[in-house]
Amino acid sequence: MSTPRYPRNPERSNEHDTDPGARINKVQRAASAALYTVLVLIALYTARTFIPAVVWAIVIAISLWPALHWLEQRPLFRRHNILLAAFLATAVGLLFVVPFAIVAAQTANEASDMLRWFHDVLRTGIPMPAFLEHLPMGSQQVSHWWQENLATPLESSPAVKRLHSATVVAMTRHFGGRVVHGLVIFGFMLMTLFFMFQAGARLGEQLIAGSRRAFGADGAALIRRMADSVRSTVIGLVVVGLGEGALLGIAYGITGVPHATLLGMLTAVAAMLPFCAPIVFLGSALWLLAQGSVISAASVAIFGLIVVFISEHFVRPVLIGGSTRLPFLLVLFGILGGAETFGLIGLFIGPALMTILVVLWTDWVRD
Repeated sequence: MSTPRYPRNPERSNEHDTDPGARINKVQRAASAALYTVLVLIALYTARTFIPAVVWAIVIAISLWPALHWLEQRPLFRRHNILLAAFLATAVGLLFVVPFAIVAAQTANEASDMLRWFHDVLRTGIPMPAFLEHLPMGSQQVSHWWQENLATPLESSPAVKRLHSATVVAMTRHFGGRVVHGLVIFGFMLMTLFFMFQAGARLGEQLIAGSRRAFGADGAALIRRMADSVRSTVIGLVVVGLGEGALLGIAYGITGVPHATLLGMLTAVAAMLPFCAPIVFLGSALWLLAQGSVISAASVAIFGLIVVFISEHFVRPVLIGGSTRLPFLLVLFGILGGAETFGLIGLFIGPALMTILVVLWTDWVRD
């Protein structure tokens, strides 16, 4: 007896016919994604030496992007992208080079005095400041250590004998190598910045379009928030640092601290890092105290603490967290944690990562 034949279900037939093709497409997409990932990782590994230069260029380009858009509309730079890119890259280069050139020139002018002081110190030692004897605690221990290690001729000082010549030469070579490496990275950063400025608005549109295609509209909005966070962080760090340096530079000049301009510039650089400016102005106050200028030393210390307190607790959080709606605590965590994790560039990356955290939390709660 023959087995009855039932008509085939057309829907199930079509489903089975298309299954192999669907599986092949899935395998191809997975293979393409794996291939793209491997190629990107290989490319990043090949260019790993220049990644810091690219990251710095991205941070500076994000910060100057509004200025770039404004200049693109001016008659002088309209349809002259190369001229505009060269102008902005040169301006950024001078912004970094000029202060260092001033410091180097002033240091070279005073090199003879420094060498003379160094030779005198080797022969006679460093006299102990009088205020060390009047410290509220530990004055005897500090005075004993100073007399034993610094007040005697440094050629025979136990502290100096530990610094062997080979160690000094190795430290000098390491420092020179780091300086050369920094100059190379700086040059490639300016070159990358030039090409980013030359691309102009087209580059921004491509990045937004690419992020929208990869992550959707929410991803593109998140990229914009990150860019705003980086820009506001740069403004907060640089503007506050320059303000603190200018105010404390005036205080140095009034109270008679030597090289007030140089110390003001050093204070501005230190103030761009949270809570680092006190190292400079408190050191200046200690120098004034060692010279017997108690009132001037107290004035510099108190004025510096007031300036730093206002800047760090009111001005900087508003500049950094205002546009991105970051709380002060997250701003602080982003800056300090970013610097600890990624180095100097982490000062700007950290708040951007905190912005992502706030956006994701807000979306999660809202959904």
